[in-house]
Amino acid sequence: MTSLILPTPDGGTREYRLNSATPWARPAAPLTSRRAYAAAHVIPEVTADNTPGAPARLDWDATLAYRHELWSFGLGVADAMDTAQRGMGLDWAATQQLIKRTGVEAASLVSAGSAATAGKSVRDLVSCGAGTDQLDMTSLPSGKAGVQAVLAAYREQIDVVSEAGPKVILMASRALAKVATGPDDYLHVYSTLLQEADQPVILHWLGTMFDPALAGYWGSDDVSTATGTFLSLIREHADKVDGVKVSLLDASHEVALRAALPEGVRLYTGDDFNYPELIDGDGTHHSDALLGIFAAIYPAASAALQSYDAGDAVRARAILDSTRELGKHIFSAPTFYYKTGIAFMSWLNGKQPGFQMVGGLHSGRSVVHLARTFELADRAGLFRDPALAAFRMSDFLRINGVGV
Repeated sequence: MTSLILPTPDGGTREYRLNSATPWARPAAPLTSRRAYAAAHVIPEVTADNTPGAPARLDWDATLAYRHELWSFGLGVADAMDTAQRGMGLDWAATQQLIKRTGVEAASLVSAGSAATAGKSVRDLVSCGAGTDQLDMTSLPSGKAGVQAVLAAYREQIDVVSEAGPKVILMASRALAKVATGPDDYLHVYSTLLQEADQPVILHWLGTMFDPALAGYWGSDDVSTATGTFLSLIREHADKVDGVKVSLLDASHEVALRAALPEGVRLYTGDDFNYPELIDGDGTHHSDALLGIFAAIYPAASAALQSYDAGDAVRARAILDSTRELGKHIFSAPTFYYKTGIAFMSWLNGKQPGFQMVGGLHSGRSVVHLARTFELADRAGLFRDPALAAFRMSDFLRINGVGV
């Protein structure tokens, strides 16, 4: 059994012995009981600048191979989202390429007709974020001119996603949060975009724990008031809303919102703390999933969904529960650095050549935090090759002075 020395929060070290690999099976047919998207991260070129403010240069082979890995487990991919570092290192130029290339890869998968995704369309396989991050926040006008600038930016990005083939996710907008003077501005922007949409979209409500610049979204800091505005929009345009992704890390709020949605509108949980019970459901409703944590736990997530399909809800819930502690750790405060843990696990599993991230975000977590990520991932059976994970972890610790 492989072992290594891990650091402890008090400045000491301890020996840790790894478990054997868990044999997670890929599905032999498409998943049906829940609709699930894993929000995927991006992998940079290791020789790129990869420092704060530098343009993003992606390792396209590794980045797209990761999406094929997620698809092979029957999961959809949510791309160009906050997990892909929108607003935290991934610029609009690289985002456009990501959307277009992922659309091409999804189309190739549709043509191939693999067992796990048979009968799926490009829109089933991938949804992409359309936002307003091409705008310069320092020169954004106020008032109606600012609202019109936000609308134009959304339209530009929606066109890119639509032309590439994926489903559109209307991402929460920092620019709209800055220029909106109340709920009416939000309703005007979103109603206009929904009226113009030629296919149902996913609405994205991202909480301030993920992005502090989104304070007061939907026109109020009071969640119940904001929820009322959000629901009024959805009810008026239910035929244009495939579902809503809510990332507020508040399970009780999600349960209430889920029950209040019009028939046919899905609740895609974005709660990376409480996803086991939300996906499992309350006997009347359940949440579907659009989760960043699924990019880290995708073999287990797929196994859980396969168990739901087989009618074994008890086993499905147990699998999801086995990953909960890892999810809470990766998404612990400051939550917006959760991407670092996902990229770290990708590197440990051999899915990228180096532990680097665009914008220098690989420095977003401490050595002790990442050591705990390693331990919890191993306990959840998420290392495909524990010896490789231990080898890379040992190198990481040695380079960072642990045990030297």
